Amino acid sequence: MVKFGQQLTENRASVYPPDAYIDYEKLKTIIKQLGKKKLARIDSTLREVSLTAPPPTNAAGRQLTADDSPVTEEDFYSCIDAQLAKVESFTLEQVTKLRADIAAVETDVDALPFGSTSQSKDEIRAKADEVAHSFLVLEKYVNINFMGFHKILKKHDKNSPAHQCKQFYINRIHNQAWVRGDYSDVVVKLSSIYSALRQDHTAEENKDASQSFLRSTTKYWVRTEDVSKVKYAVLKHLPVFLQKTATGESDSQLTNSVYFDNDQLELYHGRLDKIPGAIAYRLRWYGSGDPSMVFVERKTHRDTWTGEASVKERFIIDESEVKDVLNDNYDIDAKREEKLKKKGTTQAEVEEWETLVREMIQVVQAKQLVPTMRTQYMRTAFQIPFDATVRISLDTNLCLISERGYDTEGGTKWYRDPTVPLLDNEITRFPHAVLEVKLELGGNSSEPPQWVTELQNSGMLYEVHKFSKFIHGCATLLPEYVRNVPYWVDDASIRDSILRSGGGRILVSADHPTGVGPGANEIYDHLLPFGNVKDPKLTAKGRTATTATMIEQKPKTAAVSQFYADANLTDEETLQGCCEDTCSGWLFPFCSGFNDEQLAPTSVQKIEPKIFLANERTFLHWLHAGVTLYTIAAGILAFASESNSVAAHWYAMALLPIALGFCLYALHVFLWRAEKIRTRVPGRWDDPRGPILLGSILTGVLCINFALKCKEIHMFNESMAHEL
Repeated sequence: MVKFGQQLTENRASVYPPDAYIDYEKLKTIIKQLGKKKLARIDSTLREVSLTAPPPTNAAGRQLTADDSPVTEEDFYSCIDAQLAKVESFTLEQVTKLRADIAAVETDVDALPFGSTSQSKDEIRAKADEVAHSFLVLEKYVNINFMGFHKILKKHDKNSPAHQCKQFYINRIHNQAWVRGDYSDVVVKLSSIYSALRQDHTAEENKDASQSFLRSTTKYWVRTEDVSKVKYAVLKHLPVFLQKTATGESDSQLTNSVYFDNDQLELYHGRLDKIPGAIAYRLRWYGSGDPSMVFVERKTHRDTWTGEASVKERFIIDESEVKDVLNDNYDIDAKREEKLKKKGTTQAEVEEWETLVREMIQVVQAKQLVPTMRTQYMRTAFQIPFDATVRISLDTNLCLISERGYDTEGGTKWYRDPTVPLLDNEITRFPHAVLEVKLELGGNSSEPPQWVTELQNSGMLYEVHKFSKFIHGCATLLPEYVRNVPYWVDDASIRDSILRSGGGRILVSADHPTGVGPGANEIYDHLLPFGNVKDPKLTAKGRTATTATMIEQKPKTAAVSQFYADANLTDEETLQGCCEDTCSGWLFPFCSGFNDEQLAPTSVQKIEPKIFLANERTFLHWLHAGVTLYTIAAGILAFASESNSVAAHWYAMALLPIALGFCLYALHVFLWRAEKIRTRVPGRWDDPRGPILLGSILTGVLCINFALKCKEIHMFNESMAHEL
């Protein structure tokens, strides 16, 4: 393991002076000197002192507070304070410079004439890229110093247990401007600059109160240290989209969603098991403070193999109407007449809205739904306004809050009083940011743009198949009510957050032989982005379903281990040619693209139920071909003439091993593909080499037999000609 002092030296930015960083070696030297001192313990129970009595002494007659060492604890505290002030001052200085640089770029954008050349835009874009790069360098500077203070304070408390101070200083650091400060205005301004250079056009707003979405959504975890990098990678292609209720001073806004369920957590288990038609029911509002406009939303799961897509439906109400909706007192008829009077509203739209409202009110009463779980986070949305073709959202500071344990007062209260402190088992803080890539289904939008694919292959995204905030919150905060838990709870990176929230009963013990719970994780443990408690991989790079798998190759010259995500492979044929995992590697290692250890991406292959029967049908077809060849060979051996049977016997004996090869290959492919279907590892499930190999051998034998028969006919014709 690399020591932090060396790590600090290696990660210093060349544009910053070395003395701008924490003086880690100086602080470590002070700690070593303090660790050599062995002071007698002072009686901490004394509550009174005398100004005239001499201080207490030890067995040697020396004062307990006497110290011959030139270094004291006060020296360490003074040095820490000076280092904190230095880092804070340098950070604020750099932020001020960055804001001035951004203002200069904004001036250049405003002065850009209409119809300007692409060269002028490229020059301004280069300046914006330079500012963005400087901001990322500054964030890395903050992170490395923040880690340095954590490390040195931990070392101090370990060497001086009688003078522990880490918790005090950590709380103090979190309240300082260089850590607590929100510099998201830099992101907003950069987004505006790139948007102006792209000349983004605002789409027409959909003002229909009943809104439905057909989207393909993929979710990823993002490390906190990579959040700014991901934001920058996205805003170069999509602008930051703020809701109308946002102040515009930040790139993110507070989002609250209260999920409803019954005492049996029927909706939770339906969503977890992915039952067709399973719903999630929630009330959502945006912005801080009490809600004013509330979105009543229903998400319905559909299996894609049926030809249907999951859908989200919602309608908008005022906060004062929430109680009526939950208690089935909502005046639908009056609202219907009110909507019909609105200009531009059609009869079909109103009828669709009415159907949705009646269904959602009915489900609350039929399933006895009550507030169960609340998700709260700061959401940054990247989207061309009112254009949902490609939308990316990044949720940070994710908190999951239990909505059980208080009186709802007949639906009047449907979320916790924010002024009442929460217990540890009523809130869990998720350690990662959550990125969602949403694509509008249909047309040319079913495939992500190239830049989205590049982001997925950047190593900063950790795909978590079917991750759900609602499911994670219920499993963590309501462990006594759940029968099953999601697979990702075994991930090593979120284990501590679950334990702090009292959800330890859903986790396996640290000394568990496999490190994962029973059930799916015993098969799909490759889905855990950071490994399990038995085999943690906290420093692993991000992998997604579109990322080429991590392959450990061992060439003749040297051992190389790398992610293909870092290889910048853009040619699909090159990627397939270097990492095709075919079944040939089992039986014919020399025919496989590679024969090395492979770690699957953090996703699973979608399969249809009929694929099991298709695998069996393919097996029977291959087996039928082998039996047919064997029958032909046996017939030749049985009916070949005794007088001229040498060639026929050799031909039959050549067909017999080929027939056996067909049968063995059929069995091998069937078992190999069945394992692929069971584990659902993404990749190629076909074998492009085996059929070619067997077909070539069979073709060769047939050609040889054809050539021999032609020669035999030719010789027979010559002999007949001589006789005539």
